[in-house]
Amino acid sequence: MKQDLKLKQNLALFDLDNTLLAGDSDYNWSLFLIGEGLLDATTHQESNEQFYQDYKNGNLDIVKFLAFQLKPLSQHPVKFLDELHLKFMDKVIRPMMTQKSQDLVNKHKAQGDLCLIITATNSFVTKPIAKAYGIEHLIGTDPEMANGEYTGGVSGVPSFQAGKVTRINQWLAERNQKLSDFETSYFYSDSHNDLPLMKLVTNPVAVDADEPLTAYAKQQHWPLISLR
Repeated sequence: MKQDLKLKQNLALFDLDNTLLAGDSDYNWSLFLIGEGLLDATTHQESNEQFYQDYKNGNLDIVKFLAFQLKPLSQHPVKFLDELHLKFMDKVIRPMMTQKSQDLVNKHKAQGDLCLIITATNSFVTKPIAKAYGIEHLIGTDPEMANGEYTGGVSGVPSFQAGKVTRINQWLAERNQKLSDFETSYFYSDSHNDLPLMKLVTNPVAVDADEPLTAYAKQQHWPLISLR
């Protein structure tokens, strides 16, 4: 008979962009591709800026954004993209990885906590970043693949806003767990877009938070910290 006991292991969830990273990997991936001559600056940069502003305003059309953001993956072989990502990591991402972020991750790992990055950014961009932080588990929006190459489509539920709740519940169910099994669960985020999941954990933490999240966190007496 299954005992209804809280897990002794804690759960530590981390948003990535503007939380662990001092910047946005999704937005900067597009800028990087423009800089590499793989996207046209005049047609792509304006859309990139608008989608990023929509995200910050909380009114991003995730379907339109993903069609825009994932299309470049379908235009190149995976082998080429993987090699390109190595350059992206060195040139763009590592300078955004702060020591405070790494120290926070290391603290949770040292405590034996189950650590996971959960991000709206696609998993092609974010898997190597999670690995660089030493975090084994990642939930990102998954690009669709066919015959070993990217199609430009999406596989499954995008891990954005309420979709993060859906995706973490799915991930835990695959482990025969649920969020309520953990006596202590953390979620670190900078964005009001993450409030659906932040409201479900026992220890939500606002990190270098945007104005709407800062206001809500103060109202709820949540911790506000900086990793910059």
